[in-house]
Amino acid sequence: MAKMNMLQAINNALDLAMAKNDGVVCFGEDVGHFGGVFRATSKLQEKYGKARCFNTPLTEQGIAGFANGMAAQGMTPVAEIQFADYIFPAFDQIVNETAKFRYRSGNEFNVGGLVFRTPYGGGIAGGHYHSQSPEAYFAHTPGLKIVVPRNPHQAKGLLLASINCPDPVIFFEPKKLYRASVGEVPEEYYELPIGQAEVMKTGTQVTVLAWGAQMEIVEKAVEMAEAIGISCELIDLRSILPWDVDTVAASVQKTGRLVINHEAPLTGGFAGEIAATIQQRCFLHLESPILRVCGLDTPYPLALEKEYVADHLKTFEAIKASVNF
Repeated sequence: MAKMNMLQAINNALDLAMAKNDGVVCFGEDVGHFGGVFRATSKLQEKYGKARCFNTPLTEQGIAGFANGMAAQGMTPVAEIQFADYIFPAFDQIVNETAKFRYRSGNEFNVGGLVFRTPYGGGIAGGHYHSQSPEAYFAHTPGLKIVVPRNPHQAKGLLLASINCPDPVIFFEPKKLYRASVGEVPEEYYELPIGQAEVMKTGTQVTVLAWGAQMEIVEKAVEMAEAIGISCELIDLRSILPWDVDTVAASVQKTGRLVINHEAPLTGGFAGEIAATIQQRCFLHLESPILRVCGLDTPYPLALEKEYVADHLKTFEAIKASVNF
C-alpha cells in the first residue's frame, strides 16, 4: 500500500496499464511533455516514448475520431478530454461512432478498450466553462459505459477495469478531489467492478445515494442526520451506465426512503432516471416521495458557486424532510 492522491493513483494506473499492454496509448491536449494541465500523465512520455504518450491538436472532435480509429485497429487508446465541459465538440464522434461501432457491424468489429478520461465538476472556482457535470448526456446512449470514482483507491481500480473493458468507457474524474483526496492505494495492479455500487454505510430509515465528488458532501450530511438520530444507508453508485439497480432497490425496500444527490442541474439529470426506476421497483415499499438534491437549472455560476452547489446542508434538509414526511 502507498499513500496517493487521486492524480497519483490515475498516473499509477496508466503506468501499470501501459507496462502490461503495449497497445495502450495515452494522448490528448498537452498530455505528453509535461503531463497535461493537471499532470495526470506526468513522466509517461519519458518512460514509454512519444509514440505511446503524445500531444494532439486542440480539437476534441479530432481526439475522439483518432481514438475511434486506433481502437478499431486493435489498439487500446486512453484519450484525455482536458475538461468535461469541452467534450461537446466530440459528442457526435462519441455517441454516433464510439457507442454504435460494435452494433453496426454485428460484432464483427468494435472499439472495446477505448477510454475517454475527463475531469468534471465544480469546486475550483472555474466558472461556467470549467465546472460542468455532463454525465447525463451520455447516459442516454446505449453502447457506452460511464464511470465516476470518488477517491484514489477507486480511481485506480476503476480506471484499470475501464481500460480492460470490452466496451468503450467515459471515465469522469472529479477534479476538485485531484489533490484533495488522499488515501491508501495498493501499488500492484487491481481492478474494481464496473456497474456495481458500494454500500458505504448501512442504515434503516433512509437511503442516501450519490457518486464522485458528491460522496464527500453527502457523508457530511449523513453525519449530521445520524447526530439527531436518523439512521442512514449510504450508497456510492460508482457507475452511471450501467447503474446498479438491484443494490439501490434492495436498500430502498429496506429503508422506504431515497434521497439522491448529484452536482449536475436538476432537469434531465441522472437522478430523474434513478427516481423513476426505483419508484417502479419499490412503489409499495416507499414511505415518502423520492427526493433529489441537485445543481440549479442555470449555467454554473462563478460568483455564486456556493449557492449553486448541492451541498451537505441542502442534503441534510432533504434527509429530514424525507424521514418526517
